[in-house]
Amino acid sequence: MNIMTALQQIDALMKERRLAEAGDLAALLAEKHPTNPDGWRRLGRVHEASGNFSAMLTSFQKVVELAKEDLHAHLKVAQALIQQGDLKAATDELARLRALAWGDSYLLMHTGQLYTHLSVFDLAYDCFKRSVALAPKDTQALYNLATAATAVGDLDEAVALYDQVIALKPSDYDAYYNRATLRKWTADNNHIAEMEALLRSGVPDMKGAVQLFYALAKEYEDLGDAGASFAHLRRGADLRASMMAYHVSTDTGAMADIERVFSADFFKGGVSTSDAPGPIFIVGLPRTGTTLVDRILSSHSSVDSLGEIHDFAQSLMRLAGPASNKTDLIEKSAALDFEALGEAYLTSTAARGQAGPYLVDKTPANFLYLGLIARAMPTARIIHLQRGAMDSCFAIYKTLFRLGYPYSYRLEDLADYFIAYRKLMAHWHAVLPGRILDVSYESLVADLDGQTRRMLDHCGLPFEDACLTFHENKSASATASAAQVRQPLYASSVGRWKDHAEALASLKARLEAAGITTEGGAK
Repeated sequence: MNIMTALQQIDALMKERRLAEAGDLAALLAEKHPTNPDGWRRLGRVHEASGNFSAMLTSFQKVVELAKEDLHAHLKVAQALIQQGDLKAATDELARLRALAWGDSYLLMHTGQLYTHLSVFDLAYDCFKRSVALAPKDTQALYNLATAATAVGDLDEAVALYDQVIALKPSDYDAYYNRATLRKWTADNNHIAEMEALLRSGVPDMKGAVQLFYALAKEYEDLGDAGASFAHLRRGADLRASMMAYHVSTDTGAMADIERVFSADFFKGGVSTSDAPGPIFIVGLPRTGTTLVDRILSSHSSVDSLGEIHDFAQSLMRLAGPASNKTDLIEKSAALDFEALGEAYLTSTAARGQAGPYLVDKTPANFLYLGLIARAMPTARIIHLQRGAMDSCFAIYKTLFRLGYPYSYRLEDLADYFIAYRKLMAHWHAVLPGRILDVSYESLVADLDGQTRRMLDHCGLPFEDACLTFHENKSASATASAAQVRQPLYASSVGRWKDHAEALASLKARLEAAGITTEGGAK
């Protein structure tokens, strides 16, 4: 077998997405020439493209064995370990790679991105900072450093970096949106004229137009122009929705399946609890105060934050195995070894390197898994954040999410998802009485001291004054609320939806038709 010819054939097959044929040829090449790293490298790429991360890991480990100087292979090993959920080994591999690649801007960028995936934002920042030092005009390096600066709380640096990105690459529309979210803009300091001019001149891609619409909506809102803000928001949301093949019934149907499968019968044997330290799950919908509560609790000396992670869902999917659809996964999950599920999750989070006896998992969508969390971990504490229905939905609607939350771009989808979520939470309270502490955003804003004491008591923690000065917490935050949680508590967002009452009338009517109260706080 001619190695060069085989490599060219594999590359051509991969370009055509004929992955099975490419994989067969790469496997044959690796078998015939086991000491040549090129065959293993191609085989690893095929497995990566196919989503077979275990085989990807084996292939790239072979490349590292044969070509220790191949730092790209080290990067792929770390990536595969993360996908496999072996975060301890991934962290060790990244530490080696970070040292070896200290003179390579490209590799440091990708190493920093993997650290970001692990929520290790300080090391991600270091990698990106060095990457920019090596390539000061590289807009991707500058952009990555801006995102890391946001996460670690240096918002002024982040704004300045986004300014540099935009100056070097005016078509980086994502930078306009991210910059808009970092501070409150004023009549004397904003980018509205600049962004409106870009829209008038024509934006060549729909994604870029969406980002500009959302950025303009944010800056017009800061200036108090509610009409212009919502007009741009609606255009951005409508355009974003048109780009997606999403049906909210997929998600509402899944929530109905969860309620059916995890019925009262599922819990008839009872659910054990323990007062020992353990994970604290903060759940709910996005933009309801979950990040705020994360900062409050993680300001306690016994608590560390893991941020928004996906360790529970990933542990669940690994143990459940392949599933044909959401319903299949839900039904399989009810038959799992729950002790093994809990151990898998705790092993995964322990590998993230946080030392506190109590670790906060602030992943809002974990509300879907509360039945499994309760069965798998007797030590788990669950805090559910609520917010007035209209404020909650409007806050979601006006946020451009990087990933997930596809229901957030159409008001009717948002209403239907919210209705299904409220119904599922009522079910969890019925089958897990006393296990879930509801905290309303409005109550938290009105009585920070009292609600903080409630939450700490629920977790079995003594009160500490530091929890009330959460905005002084220096730990990283990479959520959509990264800028807000660096400020003292404010109540200006309560009732904000009323600035757009007419435009949101259809949402309000749809919620009320389902029996949801839309006036006042969370009910």
